[in-house]
Amino acid sequence: MIVFDSHLDLAWNAIDWNRDLWTNVGEMRALEKGTNALEFKARGKNTVTFPELRKGKVGTFIATLLPRLFRPNMMPAIQRYSTMEAAYAAGMGQLAYYRALEQQGRLRWIKDWPTLEAHVNEWIQACDTRGSKPEINLNAKEPTLGFILSMEGADCILSPDQVQHWYDAGLRLVGPAHYGVSPYAHGTGTIGGLFPQGPALLREMERVGIILDVTHLSDQCFDEALDIYGGPVIASHHNCRALVPDQRQLTDDQIKRLVKRGAVIGAALDAWMLYPGWERGKTTPKDAGVTMETYVDHIDRVCQLAGNTHHAAIGTDLDGGFGTEQTPHDLDTIADLQKVPGILRKRGYKEVDVEGIMYANWVRFFKQAWTRR
Repeated sequence: MIVFDSHLDLAWNAIDWNRDLWTNVGEMRALEKGTNALEFKARGKNTVTFPELRKGKVGTFIATLLPRLFRPNMMPAIQRYSTMEAAYAAGMGQLAYYRALEQQGRLRWIKDWPTLEAHVNEWIQACDTRGSKPEINLNAKEPTLGFILSMEGADCILSPDQVQHWYDAGLRLVGPAHYGVSPYAHGTGTIGGLFPQGPALLREMERVGIILDVTHLSDQCFDEALDIYGGPVIASHHNCRALVPDQRQLTDDQIKRLVKRGAVIGAALDAWMLYPGWERGKTTPKDAGVTMETYVDHIDRVCQLAGNTHHAAIGTDLDGGFGTEQTPHDLDTIADLQKVPGILRKRGYKEVDVEGIMYANWVRFFKQAWTRR
């Protein structure tokens, strides 16, 4: 089954982590093993490369720009830049990475509904033609991998007046905050609402047609943003607070409010969002019993709260600053998303609902979002 993943930090991995995403996972792990460069815990434990995306039939994904301002005591591996101007320059550099791959014909940049519709149909036809083969032949007429561009944290949008500039450059979604605070909003790990420029940012996003991603917003910002912004809304990589209590997760009431707005919620595969009481650097996925079944628990809860399957989807965040040390222990690479359909079927989900969760809910969402204007 084809897959639509709503959150992958690809340019960040390629540039900040200096990863060649066109190698296979095994080669990259071997290359990184024992290196001293950027001593992150996830070195040598990556899960995402372009060949692995193809193997897992993850033919469509939302790819991010992730240039973050420095904030004390907040994930130093991500927080880097001292000024918004520097963050802007870094964001344009990440954008140039995607632009280069598009120019080479290696990725398809999806910016509108006709392109997305044609792209997904191409993948459906290719996978139907090849039947149950575990991966598409890389040397044959394989369909092109396609992405929609998002920005995680609006640190590199210099002012609300610059939103049009970013839209014209190909940006289609923005999450106003990430960990800590952004110039516009309080994010994960903080308490507070929108900053003075936040409402103007949201109104300008709505005007030009940039979709709001509520992921990482503080609870107060979540409420304020939905009150101000009237356009399409998603939660690209979010799990359920009722299952894993933490501000990073969505409450049942927040999920219900998103459902009323027609939003789709992508479930994330970061193990600390799947296991209550996870201690980074101490808890292991195997000891905690975190599996792909645990992951599906969060998908299932969204479906139960919504009363249907139309609002649950995939949003892995794989290689988002972590690797296999912090994913379900029965996941080796992103290709293991192909385990999810079987788990859903085992739980009684109909095939049309499985297809919706794996890709079709995102396709429907973007059709509605991009044809409503």
